[in-house]
Amino acid sequence: MSKPIARPYSQYNLDALQLLGQLVREGRLAKALTTTDLAMRAGISRALLQRIERGDPSCSIGAVFETAAICGVALFESSARQLAVKLANHGEKMALLPKSVRAGKKEVNDDF
Repeated sequence: MSKPIARPYSQYNLDALQLLGQLVREGRLAKALTTTDLAMRAGISRALLQRIERGDPSCSIGAVFETAAICGVALFESSARQLAVKLANHGEKMALLPKSVRAGKKEVNDDF
């Protein structure tokens, strides 16, 4: 069986990959790493790192996870609500999370 030339991806997956790429880039910049430095630490080429940051779906998952770990991107939160709180300042990124895990604005009833 030959490899398909173009694989279809859902818009949700493409958005999630773009979000992960943005988080990797933000983490890299927060740690003051150049693309060359991060690529060398992750054992990948600079071109692959740039594709990861753009959210290219053809990148190896191992390479993506390694770069995310080096940049301090938490891939698996213990609670989806914690992730929603962290992303609250990133408006367009919140669209990826279901409404059930978004941080809501609850009014505190302190009337005793």
